[in-house]
Amino acid sequence: MSADIKADQMLDAKGLSCPLPILKTKKAVEAMTKGQVLKVETTDAGSKNDMNSWAKRTGNEILKVDEGPGVFTFYIKKSA
Repeated sequence: MSADIKADQMLDAKGLSCPLPILKTKKAVEAMTKGQVLKVETTDAGSKNDMNSWAKRTGNEILKVDEGPGVFTFYIKKSA
């Protein structure tokens, strides 16, 4: 999948540590409509595993993960 995923919403969770990025992601996704995409940026290295397990648990889909210098960007599609 290419980098031109259109995000319907953006969440800046940079500088936050576990569990805040997940809690904020959960809240943002709950407010969205099924099929919409949330772009989340975080600096917490643990969020990679956290996001994956959260997505599996909730039935939402991680479309793409970008790793930049110290920043992880997740594209999450609301499926549930």
